Amino acid sequence: MTRRFLLSFLSALGLVRQSATADAAAPPPSTRADALTLTDAQWKQRLTPAQYDVLRNAGTERPGSSALNAEKRPGRFVCAGCALPLFDASMKFESGTGWPSFFATLPDAFVTTTDFKMILPRTEYHCARCGGHHGHVFNDGPRPSGKRYCNNGVALNFIEEKKA
Repeated sequence: MTRRFLLSFLSALGLVRQSATADAAAPPPSTRADALTLTDAQWKQRLTPAQYDVLRNAGTERPGSSALNAEKRPGRFVCAGCALPLFDASMKFESGTGWPSFFATLPDAFVTTTDFKMILPRTEYHCARCGGHHGHVFNDGPRPSGKRYCNNGVALNFIEEKKA
């Protein structure tokens, strides 16, 4: 490998990383009638620092750090930023990844974007109401969908189903 090739490759890699980082900080704008649009200062007041990092800056929590990994009760998982219902508890499965994982979503819960932070493109999903980053969807999940929605637990709240 020549020095010139190596320097060119590293320069190109830096541009890709810089572009990906700039794109990640801007959640897609919602087109919903009930869209929640707040200023950066309002989001910082509304969310914990960890929630803000994930939902507004497309951060990632440490694997295994969410109590929601062990959540098995009937109920709904909602966006921690705006309380939009995202997943039914029956959609959750144990993926072994260290993050809460789901094989399907509730209708109209998310919008997707392409993320190039890891060089290869990945599908990132955001709350359809507030634009908050939740995680990435992969094609290695269980039946019936074959999808794995790998969600940051800090971006979710759980609401237990009320018994009749």
